[in-house]
This record gives sequence, structure tokens and C-alpha cells, in this order.
Amino acid sequence: MSELDRRTFIKAAAASTAAVALSRLVKPETVVAATPTRGSVVTNDGVTLRYDEAGSGKPLVCIPGWSQTAAQWKHQVSGLSDRYRVIAVDMRGHGESTKPDHGYTIQRLAKDVQDLLVALNLTDVTVMGHSMGCSVMWSYWELWGADRLAKLVLVDQMPMITADPAWSPEEKDDAGAIFDPTSLYATIDKLAGPEGAKTTGGFIGAMFTKTYPRDDLAWVVTQNLKMPREYAAALLLNHSSQDWRRLIPRITVPTLVVGGRVSVVPWKSQVWVHNQIRGSRLEIFEENEGGNHFMFMENPEKFNRVVREFIG
Repeated sequence: MSELDRRTFIKAAAASTAAVALSRLVKPETVVAATPTRGSVVTNDGVTLRYDEAGSGKPLVCIPGWSQTAAQWKHQVSGLSDRYRVIAVDMRGHGESTKPDHGYTIQRLAKDVQDLLVALNLTDVTVMGHSMGCSVMWSYWELWGADRLAKLVLVDQMPMITADPAWSPEEKDDAGAIFDPTSLYATIDKLAGPEGAKTTGGFIGAMFTKTYPRDDLAWVVTQNLKMPREYAAALLLNHSSQDWRRLIPRITVPTLVVGGRVSVVPWKSQVWVHNQIRGSRLEIFEENEGGNHFMFMENPEKFNRVVREFIG
């Protein structure tokens, strides 16, 4: 081999090595999501809670919002199970879980979560609550503190849903209230009445951006209607009567707060929650990022990335 050929060969080899190294940096890894399995646990009062589970590693437990189901966490169960043991639960009365005629209070649901964690022997858990799921975890914190918990992901829940007519505008903004006593009871009565399904459709429709596919929205409404409307109304009344403004500042585990710029939950209330929890992180999804109440369904790619960065 001549000196010129030798130099040409060395340059080509070096270029090939650099190209391979660069491709490893910029080409995303192929992720094969684990196939979800379905399991169940029984609470201390005999209610069967169904859950979906996939993956292994650090446990990530997903608590749905009011009248929502574990199935609505499908993008997180599939998209995060490459790194974590992801468990999405149907709360009592919701989805595929037992539907007793009692227990539709935030405090009882908090006990159900504790029963789940104990039954599955989960410790060092990141719990991700959406909407009412945040209230459930605030109640859990009030009762058991950081027991079994490592981190919290709080997705789009205001500290108090129903405004006191005597509040100042600033208090109402901080609380994120969307009801007053009159509108709350009017909504409860409609949910429990003959127009419960229609009321649910309108309620849920306002929680997605206009670009969300209508067929997918219809599926979400179907998931909601798996909970009897009478029970859903009772739970919403209890949920809307809880004031968490004194509890939230007492949270001491690492916390991620997620909100939406055009969510039905006013985004300023999410800033307030973030400001009350020392060292917490805040992520607000803009409207063009699916930034309404269900950003984890509208933009699961960004949502899952933010969660991964937080959990580590």
C-alpha cells in the first residue's frame, strides 16, 4: 500500500468511526414496551381494585382523576414501563373495579391507595395523581405522611374547587376554584339525574383542546360512564368540598407539578401549588402542546419525557 493509499484508508476509517459514534448519540434507542398485565387487590372493607401493570424497576403508581379509569394512563403504562414498574389503578367505583354503594370520599380513596401499596409490598414509590388523584394523595399525606413514598407527581388539581363567596379575587385565583356553592349543587343534581350521561359528556369535552380527535374523546366519555352517575355525583360533591391549602405546604418529598395553560384548572393555581412545596418543579403545557386538563393523553411524548427527567 502506497503512502497516499495508507493515508486515504486511515481518513476513511476515522470518518466511519465518527459517523457510527454520532449515530449512537442522535439515534433514539428502540424501546420495546412491556405488555401490561391485569391484577387486583382487596381493600380492608372488601372492595376489589383492578390495576394494569407493566415493566420493572422503581414503582410508579398512577391514580386517575374523578370518574376516570386506569386505561386512560395507557400512554404512560406503555411509554414508561421500559424504565419503571408502572401500575395504573381503577379506584373503587371506577373502571373495572368493584362498585359498592359506599366509600365515595377522598379519605376512603386514600385508604384504598394505602391498601394497594401494602398489598403489593411497594416502597420508595413515585405516585402520580391526576386531578382528583392529587387530592387523594394530599389526603394520604395528611394521614400517613411520606410512608412508602419517594416522590409525587401532581397533575392539574387546584387546592380548592369551590369558592367561598367571601373570598377576594386573589384567594380565588390561588385556590383555582371553578364552582361556587350554587353551581356545584346544580352540577351534582344534573350528574345524578336523568341527564347524567349528557352532563358528563359536556363536562369532559371542556377538558380537552379543540384539536383532540373526537373519536378519542368519545372513548374517554365511555370510560367515565363506567362509574354509575349516582356514585360519581356523590364523589364529586365530597371532592369539591375539600380545602387543601394548609396541607400542601407540609409536603416534603420531591414533587413535580404539571398544569395546562388552557386547562379548566386555572394554571395560576398550579403556580401556587408549586410555590408552596419547597424545591418542587413546575411544568406548564402550552395550548399547542395539548395544554388542557388531559395533557398526558394529548401529548404523551412530552409528558413522559418530563416525568422521566423528574424520576431519574
